[in-house]
Amino acid sequence: MAMHSRYLDIAAKIRDRIEANEWAPGTKLPRLDDLAAEYGANRDTIGRAIGALETEGYVWAIQGRGIIVRHGTIRPRRPRGNLVKRNATAPGYSFPSASSQEVWTHHVQPVAAIEPLNDPRIAKLLGVAPGTPVMRRFRVTGPKSEPPFQINISWIHPRVADVPGVASQAPGPGDWLYRLEKAGHWPISWMEIHRARMPTKAEASLLEIPTSLPVLEIVRVGNSGGDGKPVEVTEYVVASDRVETVHVLHRDESAQTPWPEDAQGHDEELGGGA
Repeated sequence: MAMHSRYLDIAAKIRDRIEANEWAPGTKLPRLDDLAAEYGANRDTIGRAIGALETEGYVWAIQGRGIIVRHGTIRPRRPRGNLVKRNATAPGYSFPSASSQEVWTHHVQPVAAIEPLNDPRIAKLLGVAPGTPVMRRFRVTGPKSEPPFQINISWIHPRVADVPGVASQAPGPGDWLYRLEKAGHWPISWMEIHRARMPTKAEASLLEIPTSLPVLEIVRVGNSGGDGKPVEVTEYVVASDRVETVHVLHRDESAQTPWPEDAQGHDEELGGGA
């Protein structure tokens, strides 16, 4: 069989096995050498077959994990609007993409520790000098039944980092924000900055995605209701195929009133175009 059709034939056989659920979504395929032995082909031919399946959306190569079966060509997406909810089961808040009632889990051990904040952009948003020691909360979370959904790193301003419970792992999400508000910062107000970028190797590994898949970076700034100054900055990193942003558009003051009566006459002068 010609080389160009040989790898397509192998790709078709592996595709059939994936569609037959021999390998469940999220599981790892056998090593290239093992597949080469199974199909009596060389490693390069298997590599081309896997490349074809990756293009079709059946698998993707994740550094440090191997070839992983995707959760369909389009994975479950979650809308991300602008509504912040109080938790239904414990004090705290659930932010867009998370429901106040569903159960989210940690995919790595959560960490809270004082570390230097070296990112000048985040430092400026928090209102501290780059290199300042700051309380850092690190999480990789997502709904229980899904792969890791997001990386979230919260930097807590030094003036509030000693509030009891801020560094602890509480029973409900956003509990530390509840504690900040109880300490005199009610109500915290938030704004977000969104941008798309490519993931770092570390981020791709944590989210179980290839480095070729863009991510959505969301930076949230929380300001104290007491003095209006920042108390926290949180950076979310979400795989771009897992989230859709939803925005309600608001009218400018110039567009608040009905069109004047003479607008019809202006349309007639322009020829009455639609």
